[in-house]
Amino acid sequence: MNIYDCFMYFDEDLLLDLRLNILDKYVKKFIIAESTYLHSGKKKKLNFDYKNFEKFKDKIVYLKIDLPPDGIESLNSSDSIEIKNKKILDNSLKRENHQRNSLMDGLKIADDNDLILSSDLDEIPNLKNFKFKNKITLFEQNVFYYKFNLLQPNFKWIGTRACKKKQLKEFQWLRNIKGKSYPYWRLDTLLSKKKYMNLDIVKNGGWHFTSIKKPKDIYYKLSNFMHHLEFEYSGLSLNDMEKMVAERKILYDHSAKQEEDKYTGSQKLKKINNSILPEYILKNLEKYKDWLD
Repeated sequence: MNIYDCFMYFDEDLLLDLRLNILDKYVKKFIIAESTYLHSGKKKKLNFDYKNFEKFKDKIVYLKIDLPPDGIESLNSSDSIEIKNKKILDNSLKRENHQRNSLMDGLKIADDNDLILSSDLDEIPNLKNFKFKNKITLFEQNVFYYKFNLLQPNFKWIGTRACKKKQLKEFQWLRNIKGKSYPYWRLDTLLSKKKYMNLDIVKNGGWHFTSIKKPKDIYYKLSNFMHHLEFEYSGLSLNDMEKMVAERKILYDHSAKQEEDKYTGSQKLKKINNSILPEYILKNLEKYKDWLD
């Protein structure tokens, strides 16, 4: 059984290099999808360059996503604020889903029984002791902000997901699966596309290295990712962001409920012992010295 590691790319060369080095010994192919437009709809230059990853070029399948998804709604001057905002969010969601689902094009050489990993690029699974149990698999991951050793305490993130190719309906379907196994008596699981019984949830399942960027680059990404409207309404300036990073405050709180404000900056990050970081980082501390607190 071969492993195919599949993810979208924006401009995260630092994390891409880290991911490739950590997973290289486990993975048959890395499937990378980059779009020529942002989730906000603006045009985007292509950033991926094979020359930066020469060591892995024979393992990389790079997909350029040129065409926008179907169903993008036009904004009209007569739209109310509520309708306009709904269209903006729906369009952003369609663009992200389209880019993620385009990863299917990279699996043409994969066999039905090969294992497909689906992640955001900054969600790196820990495969060191992983054994696939022939179930849909979710990886429970620690969350780190700004630096590799600044942890969001008391929170786990369901990031990477995995299944056999023959089980894979589409990548967004796998992404949308709820992060828990439901009991057998929950009859709603029979019709749901998000709720499943008998999942394998891998503890110590890796690392979610979010916003490992300079403040100005974080600002640019948040202004253009799927929830860019939510960020716009937060009112945060670049100066606010620089202050939050300096004070080790969590910018975007993944633990907040859907209806809650995620940009409060109320939680602080915890500096941790480097021993829980990937082995590759520990062996290359000089390489990553600027990204360790």
